[in-house]
Amino acid sequence: MSYQPNHVEDSGSQIRITGFHAFPVGVKGYVKIETNMGVTGWGEINNMETEVACRLAESLSELIMDENPTRIEHHWQRLFRAHRNLRGGGLMVHTISAIDMALWDIAGKLWGVPVYRLLGGPCRDKVWMYPSPKAIKTGPGGPKPFAGTPVEIETLVQRVREAREKVGPDGAVMFDAHSCLPPPIVKQFASYLKADDLLFLEEAWVPGNIDVMRKIRESVSVPLATGERDRTIWEVREILEAQVIDILQPDCGHGGGISQMRKVAALAEAHHVPLAPHCTMSYLGLTASLHVAASVPFFLIHEGYKDVLPEGVARKTWEMDEGGYVSLPEGPGLGVEVDEGLMIEVGADPSRKFGWPDNRLKDGSIADY
Repeated sequence: MSYQPNHVEDSGSQIRITGFHAFPVGVKGYVKIETNMGVTGWGEINNMETEVACRLAESLSELIMDENPTRIEHHWQRLFRAHRNLRGGGLMVHTISAIDMALWDIAGKLWGVPVYRLLGGPCRDKVWMYPSPKAIKTGPGGPKPFAGTPVEIETLVQRVREAREKVGPDGAVMFDAHSCLPPPIVKQFASYLKADDLLFLEEAWVPGNIDVMRKIRESVSVPLATGERDRTIWEVREILEAQVIDILQPDCGHGGGISQMRKVAALAEAHHVPLAPHCTMSYLGLTASLHVAASVPFFLIHEGYKDVLPEGVARKTWEMDEGGYVSLPEGPGLGVEVDEGLMIEVGADPSRKFGWPDNRLKDGSIADY
């Protein structure tokens, strides 16, 4: 019998977006997309002024309303390129990231498979995650001056020693400089480290200056990582081509969602750089990121925390074992169920409202953090 494509029915051809809602949930934002087929998708806005970001999400929704939600790449391009003067930037891209997650959630649910199946299937059976008993991250404990005294440097080195004692010689220690250690003090601090003291040194610079990254690369022996604030393939490309890092840390909630994270992973693979995804989202956004981590070949370790929002707001389907590995998400779509009542309750809690940071040095001057 010959193949007749006109006899093939596309089960997703008639689905349309009929509703869109954005909810501030404390310091996070949740996006809900509804369809005419009863399939609902969820996504998370991260590290933004949530009231503003949710309003932006609702404004952007007019570009996808009444459209087929499975045209995910088409919608991403339309949202990102909709306004030439608003293209890129944290507020816009973080908001698009949440919409993108929700669209992938719908697509997986529509076809009854986990999202990682739509991304080519899993490249691993489980995902290494931190923090866990054998993998932890430490940091400087706040902004530091441009150069440090012997006591200040010893304090930083001691933080690495203490973390190593907790995980043992077979565990992983990461140090997040968090862009609050200026290059001179990074050079002082890192000169005391052996190449295997850290799995990686994270954000040892303020993003945006390749020459500074290159200078640190030349003077530091431990592996270097960055990427949580480098949004989309266009920002990541420059870093990879400069060959100033060993590990890339894209954030599914910062860089354009699942659609961009999988493209970033392909760019990193071409430069032989593995991913160690950054993630401070709740279980909703974290699970979206895990779907990408499961499906890409070059991968090291994934960040993820359990107390970002109260238990039950977003219920996951994966678990961590004693070795710090988490199982792959189960169920169709992202595999996350949102309790809307609890979500709204958390969003109404004034103690969880977004607040602007105020990081300063001892002399009162403003510091990066």
